[in-house]
Amino acid sequence: MEARNVWLGGGAIVLPGATIGDETVVGAGAVVTRDLPADVVAVGNPARVVRTLQT
Repeated sequence: MEARNVWLGGGAIVLPGATIGDETVVGAGAVVTRDLPADVVAVGNPARVVRTLQT
């Protein structure tokens, strides 16, 4: 399955096995250690959802 319109900030790391939902933004330097849902903004180490996006 392919995620659509995902934005990864500079230096973001996505660990093996973690998936990112459609329309999701991952902040610069974030470390994605587990699955992220669609339509969210995630930041930090480990990455956590800080905002849900309105579509």
